[in-house]
Amino acid sequence: MLSKLQALPRDARDTLFLLSVIGLILLPQVPHLPWWCTLLAAIVLAWRGSLAVQARPLPSKWWRVALLAITLVATYATHRTLLGRDAGVTLIVILLALKTLELRARRDAFVIFFLGFFTMLTNFFYSQSLPTAFAMLLALLGLLTALVNAHMPVGRPPLAQAARTAGAMALLGAPVMVVLFVLFPRIAPLWGMPGDAMAGRTGLSGSMRVGTIAELALDDGIAARVKFDGDRIPARSSLYFRGPVLSQFDGREWKAAPALRQQPPADLQTRGEPIRYEVTLEPSNRPWLLTLEAAPHAPELPEHTVLGTPDLQWIASRPIGDLVRYRAESFTEFQYGPLRRTRALQAYVALPPGSNPRTVALAAEMRSDPALAGAPTRALVQNVLQRLRTGGYSYTLEPGVYGDDTADVFWFDTKAGFCEHIASAFVVLMRALDIPARIVTGYQGGELNAVDNYWVLRHSDAHAWAEVWQEGLGWTRVDPTGAISPDRVGQFRRLATQPGLLAEAIESMTPSLVLSLRATWEAINNGWNQRVLNYTQSRQLNLLKNIGFEAPSLQDLILVLLVLLVAASLAGAGWTLWERSQHDPWLRLLAQARARLKLAGIDVPEATPPRQMAARLAERFGAEAQAAQDWLLRLEAQRYAKSPAAALPTLRAEFRRLTWPR
Repeated sequence: MLSKLQALPRDARDTLFLLSVIGLILLPQVPHLPWWCTLLAAIVLAWRGSLAVQARPLPSKWWRVALLAITLVATYATHRTLLGRDAGVTLIVILLALKTLELRARRDAFVIFFLGFFTMLTNFFYSQSLPTAFAMLLALLGLLTALVNAHMPVGRPPLAQAARTAGAMALLGAPVMVVLFVLFPRIAPLWGMPGDAMAGRTGLSGSMRVGTIAELALDDGIAARVKFDGDRIPARSSLYFRGPVLSQFDGREWKAAPALRQQPPADLQTRGEPIRYEVTLEPSNRPWLLTLEAAPHAPELPEHTVLGTPDLQWIASRPIGDLVRYRAESFTEFQYGPLRRTRALQAYVALPPGSNPRTVALAAEMRSDPALAGAPTRALVQNVLQRLRTGGYSYTLEPGVYGDDTADVFWFDTKAGFCEHIASAFVVLMRALDIPARIVTGYQGGELNAVDNYWVLRHSDAHAWAEVWQEGLGWTRVDPTGAISPDRVGQFRRLATQPGLLAEAIESMTPSLVLSLRATWEAINNGWNQRVLNYTQSRQLNLLKNIGFEAPSLQDLILVLLVLLVAASLAGAGWTLWERSQHDPWLRLLAQARARLKLAGIDVPEATPPRQMAARLAERFGAEAQAAQDWLLRLEAQRYAKSPAAALPTLRAEFRRLTWPR
């Protein structure tokens, strides 16, 4: 196969290489493109490749016009617009493919090169991960190789030679790219992802339909990373990271109450030493900031306004559309909420009329039980938890079909569920007992990556638990899932779908190796996130502070960048002058003599030696140009004689005094 490719004409070989680079650019886009776009681009590129191999003529412009019209109609039918990120990327992909059908001259190739550079950047609209960056680096080197190769019009230069030149160019440009990355001002919203870049991301929501967290738990992606300061790491059973609090129930779906955003309630009381930590939150297009329960102060999140709610949530002023890092301080021992029953708590005992009648009847039965009559809330809660422990209930990702009365189905029919099934049924029963209760969603647990010592919260760690109001204590966390499956809370036992045969075989043979490779890869990704994706304007200003600026500002950042650019320009100019001085001074003196001959009407090629130049002078001017002829012969002797008759500086001085004929 390689010999056949080498036997192709250069135009065909170069075209196939360029088409391969375009395929590498478009490959990461496939999951985000409409199926017809991927199919059409693949057909066009394959068609163009076959034309190059078979040396057949390119199609007429009517083919391109027809394909472009089909693309416009299909794009509008798919996205309902020709503008925006998704529609724009679809169009640019097809335009890049169609442009190859008119690749006839170097000018067309240059248009494809620069269109390819632009298309390459659109990959970062969807992902800025390390694999994407690596794939785009390969694409960049491929485009630079094709560009260098296009500037070698003579002969059949090997692609390896063009690749070496392209690699050298990339290495020379790397310092400039590093300086621009470090110092180029990151001004929101110009710097960052488009507003719709996070569409389709999984994560916690402001509502919970029974079964949705079970679906989220199947996603093993990373939601956040946590780095605790020092050795103060909470007990595993206390790692509850608080997210949306849900208190409104319509019989099947829980929703967050529309509360005014304000600082947390003044009755929050904390005990013990604070736990300080740093959270690196993955993009979610949601405003909630995960904090360990309970955080009395707003997380330190630069470039965002952070607001609090009365139920201990912390919310950013805008959805988190890119990777963010913030510091927080929490207390695992706390108490908050009113200590006496108030009218506002009535909202937390409300149930839809007629919903879950068997659960309501169970509550009435419990209230009529002499052993529970007049019992405090704590006793009722313990009674329900004991029912969960001993009543044959199970913790599972596949609880079967739930109807509209989800609490009834859990308590009396399936007796099986995931954390949101259990929490929802528990809170409904509490409310039926006239006990204020609500659902808290977030993440519970995590795992320590021993490579970089970060705690990793995955979507599979998503959890739902309950909060119950108790007289004299306020709101108290109750995790009914722990009554059914203590391992879920204490030892972080996670439910997961059955792996495939190949994955199961690999894990069974080398489980420790698989875990080690996974931890190493995630640590590398975390380093990329911390040092590259999370390099924000605040970190730029901190860099200036570290080099001596007392109160750095955006103007100082621009000033430093300009000073470095001017210094680099002066250094480049100096290097150019030095390089010119290092060029062969003999050749430079010969070029000056050739210029004098041209003024005298004698035009000689660059490769003409001094002896032939002297002969041309003798033919044209005879003895009148004898001095110039002698000087040219001495110049040749200085270059080639074993013992030069004159030194080059002497010949240079004679050249300035010499009178040339005209």
